[in-house]
Amino acid sequence: MKVAVIGATGLVGTRMLEVLSQRNFPAREVLVAASEKSIGRKVLFKGQELTVQSVADVVAGRPDIALFSAGSSASREWAPRFAAAGCRVVDNSSCWRMDPTKKLVVPEINGDVLTAEDFIIANPNCSTIQMLLPLAPLHKAFGIKRIVVSTYQSVTGTGYKALSQLDAERKGLEWGAYPAVYPCPIDLNVIPQIGAFGEDGNSEEETKMINETHKILDPSIAVSVTTVRVPVRGGHSEAVNIELEKPFELARVREILSATSGVTLLPEGQYPVPKDCEGKDDVFVGRLRRDTSLPSALNLWCVSDNLRKGAATNAVQIAELLLRFCQK
Repeated sequence: MKVAVIGATGLVGTRMLEVLSQRNFPAREVLVAASEKSIGRKVLFKGQELTVQSVADVVAGRPDIALFSAGSSASREWAPRFAAAGCRVVDNSSCWRMDPTKKLVVPEINGDVLTAEDFIIANPNCSTIQMLLPLAPLHKAFGIKRIVVSTYQSVTGTGYKALSQLDAERKGLEWGAYPAVYPCPIDLNVIPQIGAFGEDGNSEEETKMINETHKILDPSIAVSVTTVRVPVRGGHSEAVNIELEKPFELARVREILSATSGVTLLPEGQYPVPKDCEGKDDVFVGRLRRDTSLPSALNLWCVSDNLRKGAATNAVQIAELLLRFCQK
């Protein structure tokens, strides 16, 4: 296979190259592209230097599969051009997620929806992927009536500029003395806004999680979300309350989650934290307990590396599913 990574110099793009290598994706050639200012730069793949090209040059190279992580505007412009050239695109931006003609895929949950006719496939939001991996089997077993989730999202979800802001603040620089991507300091702070607010008061990130849950899992599930940016370099955390339709026993819930691919359930009394999940692909679950205020509900805490399963790994897993349609 000839594989392309668009946005190869960004945080997610570099992880895509890392995951392609670690999973031994069958690529005989890898093409990399980024913004104009990055053309000519070198990036590493399996110990070899790859030269960053323009997106136009990469599409002219006719790759079989392209992994996009260059933002919605680039995806809207270029994904259809790659698809028209016979290349299957896995897009990490929000551009195509709610397009009714495009599949929104978490391989462990709905990878079976992919067909040979799919040339642009959307990668869900990192927080949605993390939440739905443990919730999907519970929905299948008990039916989920309502989800209430609060997220604690690291600055890598915003990119390199956010890391730079955090580092500047930790060095003691005063507000206004450095480029900032957040509306206020993030170090020693939390910001209950990720994306612009809509007319309903939800932020863009909150709306994404609601809509993507409906598209991937079930449109009948009521979903309430509060997304918060926290001064953590990498790894997202979520406190999730799930109201179930059928009676449940915690022992059975533990049994289901322990058998779920992509989920690691920690022993009772233990819980995951972002530092322990860095560089790993699973969603780690702990603090599993019945909601004492509502016997039909349960609480869980989940943590995942947002650049891995929340972005790069999920995209590569989708590409692996597409391989059967790309054989020549």
